[in-house]
Amino acid sequence: QVQLVESGGGLVQPGGSLRLSCAASGSIFSINAMGWGRQAPGKQRELVAAITSGGSTNYADSVKGRFTISRDNAKNTVYLQMSSLSPEDTAVYYCNAVVRVVQGGVAYEYWGQGTQVTVSS
Repeated sequence: QVQLVESGGGLVQPGGSLRLSCAASGSIFSINAMGWGRQAPGKQRELVAAITSGGSTNYADSVKGRFTISRDNAKNTVYLQMSSLSPEDTAVYYCNAVVRVVQGGVAYEYWGQGTQVTVSS
């Protein structure tokens, strides 16, 4: 089993910054891509940022230039630094990881339980 545990969510004022963290644990042989998705009330979940094991990144247009994803492979941890936050960024943020539990095995996608980010004055 693989667990992803997010932390760092909370209430922040518009224009503020917040840093999310997500640690993966359990039966892990290797982690391919890691990422962050978010889901606002009444909307579908969207992937906002992703990073490969080699450090290549990709962002949704809605967060490009404001959010920065990074990872610490030694700690199986991924981070999301968010800045210039607006009320439109309010959502539950979920960590995502594509994990191989055994060498040469199939890689599966896992999601965390989510952490609430609220941007409001």
